[in-house]
Amino acid sequence: MFSLKEIFSVTLTLFAVIDILGSIPIIIQIRQREGKINSEKATLVAGVLMFVFLFLGQSILSLFGVDFQSFALAGAIIIFLIGMEMILGIELFRHNPLAASGSIVPLAFPLIVGAGTMTTLLSLRAAYSLPNVLVGIAVNLVFVYGVLKSSAWIERKLGKAGEDILRRVFGVILLAIAIKLFKSNF
Repeated sequence: MFSLKEIFSVTLTLFAVIDILGSIPIIIQIRQREGKINSEKATLVAGVLMFVFLFLGQSILSLFGVDFQSFALAGAIIIFLIGMEMILGIELFRHNPLAASGSIVPLAFPLIVGAGTMTTLLSLRAAYSLPNVLVGIAVNLVFVYGVLKSSAWIERKLGKAGEDILRRVFGVILLAIAIKLFKSNF
């Protein structure tokens, strides 16, 4: 049933795909724009999306007649636009101060739970026993929550110059990830 080796493999795989540490510049940008990050809400929504997609992902996509390549391309477009925002210092996603939805879009989806995470979940479910996949998801959600909760502290430690450098570097990385998704799914 439970296997530490499988749990470790699932956890590391999801950790690499989610890449919450690489999302720190975006988290800081959202926090500055929104005033705060609702860590609990973002983690809860990400967790629900992960669990729903783990059990119903293939059926949901089939229901809408969407294949994984199309889904991945849609996620790539969003990631590309976020990368452009980070590099150019422009705002493509209009901010509505009354909506305060930054903790959901783009944070919970597609940054934490994007096309890559969803596809990976289906692959992990095929390769590992379900209880080990569930534990791996839970461990990643705890780590995601910790990073989101400490975003103000991380921002203070980085300073304005460090944040600007990190934002631009990770903006380029996001563009590269988006282009890779385009190339592999087009």
